[in-house]
Amino acid sequence: MKRISIYLGIALIIVIGVAIFVHHRLTTSDPGYVIIGYDRWSLESSLLFVVTALLIIFVLLYALIRMLARAARLPKTLKQRGGELRSRRSQQALIEGLIESAEGNYEKAEKALIRHAADSGTPLINYLTAARVAQSRGAYEERDEYLKRAHETMPEAELAIGLTRAELQLSNKQFEQALESLTQLNRLAPNHAAVLRLMHQAYGEIEDWEAVRRLIPVLHTNKVMMEAEIRLLETETYSALLRQASEKKDPAALGELWESIPDHIRSSVGVQSLYFAAMIEAGAGKEVEAALRQAIDKQWDDTLLVLFGCIQLDDGAKQLHNAEQWLTKHPKDAVLLRVLGKLAIRNQQWEKAKTYLQRSLDAEPSVEAYQLMGDTLSRQNEWAAACDCYRKGLMFASSEVVAQIELNPADRQLEAGAAL
Repeated sequence: MKRISIYLGIALIIVIGVAIFVHHRLTTSDPGYVIIGYDRWSLESSLLFVVTALLIIFVLLYALIRMLARAARLPKTLKQRGGELRSRRSQQALIEGLIESAEGNYEKAEKALIRHAADSGTPLINYLTAARVAQSRGAYEERDEYLKRAHETMPEAELAIGLTRAELQLSNKQFEQALESLTQLNRLAPNHAAVLRLMHQAYGEIEDWEAVRRLIPVLHTNKVMMEAEIRLLETETYSALLRQASEKKDPAALGELWESIPDHIRSSVGVQSLYFAAMIEAGAGKEVEAALRQAIDKQWDDTLLVLFGCIQLDDGAKQLHNAEQWLTKHPKDAVLLRVLGKLAIRNQQWEKAKTYLQRSLDAEPSVEAYQLMGDTLSRQNEWAAACDCYRKGLMFASSEVVAQIELNPADRQLEAGAAL
């Protein structure tokens, strides 16, 4: 209405201006004469009056047409303004819901997010955020309902909705349901990075390491993870597979699995230790003795040395001789000396065993070395010396336990609380 008044004001000013101009022209010269006739009727007037009347009629007709046009557009304008008002309210509700959620007021947040979701320009955000809020307060049925509404509101966002659903299921430890959701998403968007990452997480949670192994090449090809992460995942996966296979104590299955492991993973000392330990426990130590010696020659490691000492060959003297070759490079290695003492005991070479074990104890005391020395002395009927070794071993073990507790005071407090 304000705009119409402005237009009318401008038009009146123009009319007055024109009228003044015409009046001035007519008063200074011939005023002119106008006659309009129709049938028996006629209208006579001065030119000034006719011009002024026509201008006024034009302005009035123009204003009337403008008003009618605005009246015709009024319903659309009101609807548009109502939509804008609802949109502002929905935006305010979204902001309110996000703030309440951040402050931990989940019920208030949920109500605020849903209240004007239908009027929001981005209802998907409202419903997905409401689903997360509902899960935070343990309302899983409401969570699923909001996800359903999100899909109904924007079916073309199926991937985003499905990823949110799978993520929420994973965080709620619904691993089977999450895998079902992710399998559907993988068919919808094959090799999608976010889907593959969540699948890897879900398989890891349920410890389906065979599935993780099948997934690793896809993760690598699609650059879902960095190279270092892939290496770490490969090491974790094949280590877990070796542990699972070791429970069956089947040397053939272990050998087949070992051959399927990539070379860059087989070179890891940790993975090698798992394989050799599993084969020794399965009674196939003889089959891996040569490979274990090669691994030790290639990379010196205490765990591999201990495993070598656990293998029992028919030719024990040769095994001891092979192990003694390492003394040239590692003459003061306490673990090697302890393993040599153990192998010497197995070959009933008591004096050599005592020598190696004493050297091991001098380099670095250990419970096992004290025990082996005690066993050796008792076999030679040196009971007092044997008892002294056992006593020192027990004292050393006790001191290690005390030191461990002192290093972990939190664990000590937990144990004390459990005892109470």
